[in-house]
Amino acid sequence: MSQRTKIKALLESGKTDIDVTVKGWVRTFRNNQFIALNDGSTNNNLQVVVDFENTDAALLKRITTGAAISATGKLVASLGKGQSVELKAAAIEILGDSDPEKYPLQPKKHSLEFLREIAHLRFRTNTFGAVFRVRNTLAFAVHQFFQERGFIYLHTPIITASDAEGAGETFHVTNFDIANPPKTETGEIDYKQDFFGRSTNLTVSGQLEGELGAMALSDIYTFGPTFRAENSNTTRHLAEFWMIEPEMAFYDAKDNADLAEALLKYVITYALDKNKDDIEFLTQRLLEEEKQKPQNERSEMTLLEKLQFCLANDFERLTYTEAIDILKESTPNKKKKFQYLVEGWGTDLQSEHERYLVEKHFKKPVILTDYPKEIKSFYMRQNDDGKTVAAMDILFPGIGEIVGGSQREERLDKLEQRMDEIGIPKEELWWYLDTRRFGGCPHAGFGLGFERLVLFVTGMGNIRDVIPFPRFPKNAEF
Repeated sequence: MSQRTKIKALLESGKTDIDVTVKGWVRTFRNNQFIALNDGSTNNNLQVVVDFENTDAALLKRITTGAAISATGKLVASLGKGQSVELKAAAIEILGDSDPEKYPLQPKKHSLEFLREIAHLRFRTNTFGAVFRVRNTLAFAVHQFFQERGFIYLHTPIITASDAEGAGETFHVTNFDIANPPKTETGEIDYKQDFFGRSTNLTVSGQLEGELGAMALSDIYTFGPTFRAENSNTTRHLAEFWMIEPEMAFYDAKDNADLAEALLKYVITYALDKNKDDIEFLTQRLLEEEKQKPQNERSEMTLLEKLQFCLANDFERLTYTEAIDILKESTPNKKKKFQYLVEGWGTDLQSEHERYLVEKHFKKPVILTDYPKEIKSFYMRQNDDGKTVAAMDILFPGIGEIVGGSQREERLDKLEQRMDEIGIPKEELWWYLDTRRFGGCPHAGFGLGFERLVLFVTGMGNIRDVIPFPRFPKNAEF
């Protein structure tokens, strides 16, 4: 194979009068002369100029939208508009044909709904090229952030027997013949005969296992796929999604919030630096999309402004109780404009309430703390008031909750009492309770839904558009 140079590297090098080979896919072919070639390294195409008078007519016919080609020649300064350099092709080879009558991606604007149906090809569009390059950068930045701080990357299990959240919305894992599973004498499914000898499911969170690691390694993080069998078709939910879950020994609630804020600022800064062109493209794309909306539904900030807004401001920190007072007295609540009215303390906050606090009231990201224990998970540390727990949620503009975490309950008696109150069998989590029996210590952690982060940084409106192959109710294509 001849050595190839990526288009991004060529365009950034500023070099001319050099011999190069490029390989990529044809976006357009004009006048039998000008190929717009893209290899996915950037949204910017390289113009390849064909000497059509001295090129076989049969070869020219095969240069169609979607075809994969190799072009070798001299990179020269371009006299045409729209590009600084172009490749004068001395040789062109067709690596893969594309029938223009059947190729579904034509050089025109396609709807995101249509592109979801051809998700195997949507990477070839400018929008999805930009989205997945940004996703790649954010994933790398997450690892770099934790590695720079001495965290250990821990792989927690994808198959588990516990339901960390207690929500019960899990996918079961079995190797039984579904039509004829073995039964016990009382007619129930006999999981003792299953592959793992018990009922198992796909994980909803790596947190509980992550805590076990933190109790020896001090600072760990997980970053892997998690699964929820929630029958939800909203623009915010997926059945398979990626979670970043650090767990830190000797951290309290404030340390936890500080780390989460630092992580978010770090990865956004990194993406702005590494994917400048992609984020500018996505900012323009969003501006065009917003023009179709009525004035009152348009964002006050561009995508770029929204990202810089999160970096420029210290996140506002307040308790759930303070937030409820603000929301109760807010104009949309008094005028009954909220879909879910805030009646008083104990209300489970909805996305509209979270966004009001961020976008209208404080006009900056918000960290909410100290929620009522009734609306939070069993493992969160109980505060001295007996009513609240040391929880921490971070709310972002346009998204609502992006991070959820807490200081964990390290006191065995308090944890067991809470598990009894809400009916979580202690014998099933004996291993989790052991970490409180043997050298337990104050510790904290949080979960950051990776797709929500990508959604925020790319400005996309639907979470199905920021994961390569979305899984949602009635869809597991590709």
